[in-house]
Amino acid sequence: MKQVVQNYKSGELAVLDVPVPGCKPGGVLVRTAYSLISTGTELMKVSEAGMSMLGKARSRPDQVAKVMQSVATNGVPATYRKVMGKLDSYTPLGYSLCGVVEQVGTGIDDVKVGDLVACAGNEHALHAELNWVPKNLYARVPDGLALRHAAFGTVGSIAMQGVRRGEPQLGDVALVIGLGLIGQLVVQLLAASGVRVVGVDPDPARCGLAERLGGVACGDPASAAVEAAVAELTDGHGVDQVYLAAGGGSNQPVELAARLCRDRGRVVDIGKCRLDLPWNAYYEKELDVRFSRSYGPGRYDPEYELEGRDYPIGYVRWTERRNLACFLDLVARGRVDVEPLVSHVADFDDAVDTYQRLKDGDLKAVAVLFRYPEPAGEAGEAEAPVVAVPAVKRPSGGVPTPARVAKTPVRLAFVGAGNYATSMLLPHLAQRDGVELSTVVTTTALSAANAQRKFGFAEATTDLDAVLGDKSVDAVFVVTRHSSHAELTRKALLAGKPVFVEKPLALTEDELAGVLAAVEESGNDRLQVGFNRRFAPLLQEARKRFGARTGPASLRYLVNAGRLQHGSWYLQQGIEGSRFEGEGGHFIDTASWLLDADPVSVYAVAPSGNEDLQVLLRYPDGSTATISYVTNGAAGFPKETLDLVADGKVLRLDDFVRASVYGRKKWVSSRLPKARDKGQNAELAAFIKAVQTGGPMPVPLESLVATTSATLAVQAGLAGGAPVTLERAR
Repeated sequence: MKQVVQNYKSGELAVLDVPVPGCKPGGVLVRTAYSLISTGTELMKVSEAGMSMLGKARSRPDQVAKVMQSVATNGVPATYRKVMGKLDSYTPLGYSLCGVVEQVGTGIDDVKVGDLVACAGNEHALHAELNWVPKNLYARVPDGLALRHAAFGTVGSIAMQGVRRGEPQLGDVALVIGLGLIGQLVVQLLAASGVRVVGVDPDPARCGLAERLGGVACGDPASAAVEAAVAELTDGHGVDQVYLAAGGGSNQPVELAARLCRDRGRVVDIGKCRLDLPWNAYYEKELDVRFSRSYGPGRYDPEYELEGRDYPIGYVRWTERRNLACFLDLVARGRVDVEPLVSHVADFDDAVDTYQRLKDGDLKAVAVLFRYPEPAGEAGEAEAPVVAVPAVKRPSGGVPTPARVAKTPVRLAFVGAGNYATSMLLPHLAQRDGVELSTVVTTTALSAANAQRKFGFAEATTDLDAVLGDKSVDAVFVVTRHSSHAELTRKALLAGKPVFVEKPLALTEDELAGVLAAVEESGNDRLQVGFNRRFAPLLQEARKRFGARTGPASLRYLVNAGRLQHGSWYLQQGIEGSRFEGEGGHFIDTASWLLDADPVSVYAVAPSGNEDLQVLLRYPDGSTATISYVTNGAAGFPKETLDLVADGKVLRLDDFVRASVYGRKKWVSSRLPKARDKGQNAELAAFIKAVQTGGPMPVPLESLVATTSATLAVQAGLAGGAPVTLERAR
């Protein structure tokens, strides 16, 4: 299929051939009929992409702050790779469309194949021929509503949420500053609510359009006619609400709002304009400044948008989806007219030229639609306690490792191409001799296309079964979200493939049992979990310098994890597990490797209402390891520090930058000159060698299982408030 994309580093716009997105549970696959260009938001993004690197940094100081924090945590080279990887990737455009349901995912019963829906979301309602859209981001198109008009649903919802934030009442007078696409819709919605509207915009054509669509008087912000109209309509008191729908760097809109708003009036910011509030003016009138967050309640809440968890109507009357449905209803009943806003309709194949004309100013437009070709056909509907550490059973006569032709490359398939895969794994593999990147599989089409372009995959697809059935694929990497690891690993093992799965291997004991059942059924135990820290060269050298151990050891591991950003999928604990379940295996595996044993008990405590954890692991010889996993530490402090004490010796690791061993002789490493090497490259080399030679996997399967069981036992220990014994099943 085709999709409009932009490279934020170079500014390049393209209509790219990408794989069709998969139809995941909880949503529908929609074939686009019309999509709407947001002439404000999207053109701002297109313009930013054409800036120099310094200009981009100045326009996004919030992102610069994130980069500086990443430098402090991960070092300059790793941060540079991550940032440049993001910049030099194709990003999608679009967030408002209408189309036909082509496939229905499991759990969806409110629409069927062939239904018309309007869709929202800057990750789901893209300028693309096909989009997967979760339940709460689509709404049925009312009977009789033209598809080109239904494509306005998202921007209509943005305007509607802004109006709701202003709380207009019958007889009010409102001022709308900025009469672009959103402003024109705000004017109509206010007029439909019984509010008299004055509009402000420097473009006379837009002022005239707003007056035809319900505005009482509209004019240039510098015009005395605007102030005169406000004075006449309000008996000199000023407007009840001001809606800021303008963009740009001028502070004129907020100053005008203060001048024309009545005492204790409301100022609602819908657009992205400068907000240097003149203190005296806003204080003296005690103005109520409000922000309108996109389409309405539910926006930026992954449980609402991705998991389909609706808010009870008795508590939240108007959500994203209800706003979308309400706007479509108003258009269908003629209370809002979007046809006069349509300045241009372009064929989808002409998307790049259309954006360029808009950017250059050759095409003056309020709203521009892309029209998509008719589909050739339609697809069918888609369908405290004691914790036992599972025993690893390898039946005799299992699947042997296939003999390889000498000097032939190892062909790898990647399932998933997110940030970790593209910044920490694929850069190493793309440069490695004897490796061929065969196929990348993702559920979102553009991420697969980006990975194919950047790392040289021969193919990009969303069809996992085809990859698992491809006999030419020598090994499969599973680098998806945590909740899918166990099932994807199980499928790949049953297909006879060696598997490299990022941590965690499983989120529940049942998932772990399913993976081991696949090992037993297939006889295929060729599995490696991405516990990379044991492969870090600095830690390997420190362990060697520490030498053999005769007595019990005490290990302390401080993980200064930090707080997650709002909206991170790591926060979706109901689906993706807790943070420690997701990454705690790293630290348990490192401790067990240093102590050369698997834990026999786990005791975990956590402060009430806090994500911080203290995990105590006990080992067969009496050794102990304490993992302090904290989220409320200083951001500038190193993320990982480790001390191992035994036999009169101390090993210390400082965030994979420096290590030291104190004993009869003292050894201190030189500070790493380039970056923190946490072992990914060495781990990948060991896995590739095992696949090439048919030799053993880098970490015994029994150890992977023990680490996973211990990680899962932490949650059981927290629930029971007592140590959890890890009994080896037989």
